[in-house]
Amino acid sequence: MRREDRDIVLPTIRQLEYFISAAHLGTFASAAAEHRIAQPSLSEQISVLERSLEVPLFTRTSRRLLLTDAGKQLLPLAEQTVADMREFAEWSRRVRSIEEGTVSFGTFNSAHLYLLTDLISEFHELHPGVRIHVVGLNSSEVADGVREGRLEAGLVQLPVDDRELEVTPSVFADQVVYVSRRPEHTREPVGIRTLAQRPLILSEARWSYDDPLRVSLLERAQREGIILEPIVEVEFQTHALELAAEGVGDSLVSYHVGRSLIAERGMTWAPLDPPIEEHYAFVTRRGGAISPATGQFMRLAHRILRRIAGSDGSG
Repeated sequence: MRREDRDIVLPTIRQLEYFISAAHLGTFASAAAEHRIAQPSLSEQISVLERSLEVPLFTRTSRRLLLTDAGKQLLPLAEQTVADMREFAEWSRRVRSIEEGTVSFGTFNSAHLYLLTDLISEFHELHPGVRIHVVGLNSSEVADGVREGRLEAGLVQLPVDDRELEVTPSVFADQVVYVSRRPEHTREPVGIRTLAQRPLILSEARWSYDDPLRVSLLERAQREGIILEPIVEVEFQTHALELAAEGVGDSLVSYHVGRSLIAERGMTWAPLDPPIEEHYAFVTRRGGAISPATGQFMRLAHRILRRIAGSDGSG
């Protein structure tokens, strides 16, 4: 910043408002009455404005105020500045009241199957002026997006790398179920040794080393001294379910992700032994701020997740 820029004393919006009123009404008394302040106070503020600008703005006569040439030049600039600030204040009010703004949120890629449609629809109905940007990714990538500031918040599956993140307690729990076209495969809970003997289709192929389910299965296999090798690996749980419905093999899926497709495609399911629960939590950047829109989106998501948990008796 240049020295001369640092030495400039900027007018206040209040001073400009007083100047505009005095210019239009012609007397300090009338301008003071409009703003409901004492005349000496208004006169002093205009004098301060003139001193800061180093030019006289009014010629003071016994009957009324007359604008100097500088005053005439300043008047439209002052009116535009005050109008811009009022627009800024109105914009701030709208954003605080969630009349506009942008939701910036990330979540796991299967959330659209039971959460996002209702969440986005209900939020849009409540706040039609807010833009909604939701990215459906793997939980690890959501955490990275929040950590790097590309997303304001996210809903992730735990555990997650929490460096530079604030992680809430679990807000939703799901269970992993074993799915098959063959009813005899789901007559009782399925243990890790049985899994190792079955033709298994697993999802999250790209995130195999970060996916919590994969990590849990690997730990169980290592404790039993066995190797778990899927015959097919794909990206999405829904794709794995479709392949299981075609008889390619059996699969593992989050119950809320697969429950409708399991019934529609004539498959059956069984819990794992011991069970594997999936817990989900919200993440935000530690020390960061989230917009009112994103904050309200998170609160509505929490309410819908409680509703989903209650609908099947799990919460």
